[in-house]
Amino acid sequence: MGFYVTPRIVRQLRPICFQLSVRYFSVTDQHKTRLAEVGKLELPKAQGKYETGQLFLHRVFGYRGVILFPWLARVYDRDLPAQNKSIQNETASGPATGDSSSTPPNTNKEVQKKTHTFYQVLIDQRDCPYIRAQTEAVTFLGNQESSRSLYAIPGLDYVAHEDILPYSSGEQHPLQHELFDKFLAHQPDKDPPFSAQDTLRAWQKKNHPWLELSDVHKETTEGIRVTVIPFYMGCRETPAASVYWWRYCIRLENLGELSVQLRERHWRIFSLSGTLETVRGRGVVGQEPVLSPRLPAFQYSSHVSLQAPSGHMWGTFRMEREDGHMFDCRIPPFSLESKPDDSGNSTDDSTSNSPSSSGSPSSSSPTTGGGGGGSSSGSTTSGGSTSMEDLF
Repeated sequence: MGFYVTPRIVRQLRPICFQLSVRYFSVTDQHKTRLAEVGKLELPKAQGKYETGQLFLHRVFGYRGVILFPWLARVYDRDLPAQNKSIQNETASGPATGDSSSTPPNTNKEVQKKTHTFYQVLIDQRDCPYIRAQTEAVTFLGNQESSRSLYAIPGLDYVAHEDILPYSSGEQHPLQHELFDKFLAHQPDKDPPFSAQDTLRAWQKKNHPWLELSDVHKETTEGIRVTVIPFYMGCRETPAASVYWWRYCIRLENLGELSVQLRERHWRIFSLSGTLETVRGRGVVGQEPVLSPRLPAFQYSSHVSLQAPSGHMWGTFRMEREDGHMFDCRIPPFSLESKPDDSGNSTDDSTSNSPSSSGSPSSSSPTTGGGGGGSSSGSTTSGGSTSMEDLF
């Protein structure tokens, strides 16, 4: 049976654990609560990075995980006032918004940029059924140029530095994931007692292009914070055109005291070729998640394709508070940029784009699951299959 450490319990236990070295966490399933030993909490690092092999609890989603390697990302936070000290903090600005609907609202203001550390991590498979986030959200295109399939690596995630709650364990196999023993070797004389194997280094080098996390976008509306992380996946040739693919991960977090439910999504997708697509629908990934003080966050992943090497997306989520108040929660605008190797052959005579955003797959989309979200479930293959072997 898997166990889920609720974020509420993690937040409550943090001061106690640090002071008294408590070694137990309350864990819950659907019907009852009991205690299970996990390990001993350590003080989070205010400075510096965590090492490969560090065990942790996720501050928001509560799952157990292990750190593989860090990423240094550019974070564009629209909640922070832009500073004039451009030498210390670069800013990003967009075109002034007029009557044109091809530009997102409020892009005429400067957005402060800062660098921040994120980590590539493995999730304990015992916790996956209890996480309010997709655990097969990291997807990639098949190796064949003509392939239109998406594949996923189960239990792989990206975690911000501040969401890491480090802990130690005396177990030789503290985490259950099929890649744990392939990537990490137990070395009890080291801290942390797990070190990277050559397999992990080779895997990171080979798959760096589609794993790389570079830009993070954040914006808060009426206490609901939306974080977007786009990833370029690659280009696929079709008889008609080149199709460029991205995946994007979205996290919604309720910072207030009242529960809020996501009712609708409204996307605008602009392509460099000059086309604009509007996508509307109920919920996301087939759900209308409730963000409550007890379970304040929800995370999902989707995909978009363009017949142009770049574009941008923005939109809103229609939210309903428990008191009946409805409001539009802004999704921060973010760019869709291809890598140089894939953008050189693009032309300006492309007359249409074919996005499959948030549950509207087009005819040129790879085989993906439907259900109002665009998460790649239809042709996704689990670890241990041919698709997993392609990663090594």
